[in-house]
Amino acid sequence: MIGLFKVKEKQKEEAKNNNGRGASAKKQSAGELRLHKDITELNMPKSCSISFPNGKNDLMNFEVTIKPDDGYYLGGKFVFTFQVSPVYPHEAPKVKCKTKVYHPNIDLEGNVCLNILREDWKPVLNINTVIYGLFHLFTEPNHEDPLNHDAAAVLRDNPKQFEANVKRAMYGGFVGQTSFPRCI
Repeated sequence: MIGLFKVKEKQKEEAKNNNGRGASAKKQSAGELRLHKDITELNMPKSCSISFPNGKNDLMNFEVTIKPDDGYYLGGKFVFTFQVSPVYPHEAPKVKCKTKVYHPNIDLEGNVCLNILREDWKPVLNINTVIYGLFHLFTEPNHEDPLNHDAAAVLRDNPKQFEANVKRAMYGGFVGQTSFPRCI
């Protein structure tokens, strides 16, 4: 569980610093409050981490790093950006992969094909669920619902070649005409 900070204490501190002149603290949206709860209750796999590149005052934009400990992508490091809407959890977070990766469910622009980020999103889901879903994409890539159709076809038809392509890409090589940066 990650304990980042306490909203009430921060608001009290800001009010105290204002010498009782009224709270100039920005009122948090319901989405921010829910996201704060989700983040403080995170229980991610040990190979995942979260960071806030804009500082902890910007909860709505953060990054999650996944380092798969099993499967084709073992040893790689993949960074995802999360943009969360103020109407969260009624709308799924927008997630993109910053790391260029050879993967059937992640295209070369970083778009992610994960059903809970699209049609299967429900407000009862949370950030922890999304992180586990992303983690699962690296342990069990799915050739049946691809964004990268070429990678999906290779995974389906020739898993050994798929494994070789993943390794080549992760070590900073070419797969076909596409160059990949080293992520291992």
